[in-house]
Amino acid sequence: MAAAQAFVEGIGTDHRGRSIIHILAFDDQSLEAVHDYIQWLFPLPERSRFNVEAPVLTRADVEAIVASPPAQHNLLAAADRLRQFYESNSHWLTPVDHNHLRITRIIRSLRILVGVEEALAFHARIEELVAAAGNPVAPEALDHWRRAARERL
Repeated sequence: MAAAQAFVEGIGTDHRGRSIIHILAFDDQSLEAVHDYIQWLFPLPERSRFNVEAPVLTRADVEAIVASPPAQHNLLAAADRLRQFYESNSHWLTPVDHNHLRITRIIRSLRILVGVEEALAFHARIEELVAAAGNPVAPEALDHWRRAARERL
């Protein structure tokens, strides 16, 4: 079983020995300050520029994760936890912030691994938060999020 699948199914750990359950229990301060978990929670089919230890999805990985009820459950739990984080914090509501890259990754990974409905729902909630804050996020980030919601593997 590939590392990404084992991790999102809750039976494996990331490069630092953390399980998905451990990471989902992070408080908001840790979610903000720790930078090497997001690539494990929301894997993609390309290498991360920021975490060379993160898994890179193959087509077989995608198929296995899509077909795995535990992985689907945990990916939805991860999306819910990050949604709560963005709802509870406003520091990311600026023209440029590292969380904008995280949001793009979350939307893309959900689109690829869970489906268009969950990706669009996450994206819609983020856009609601941006609008409620007076639209402070740069248009480039908004465009990245929109493209991520439509992207296919």
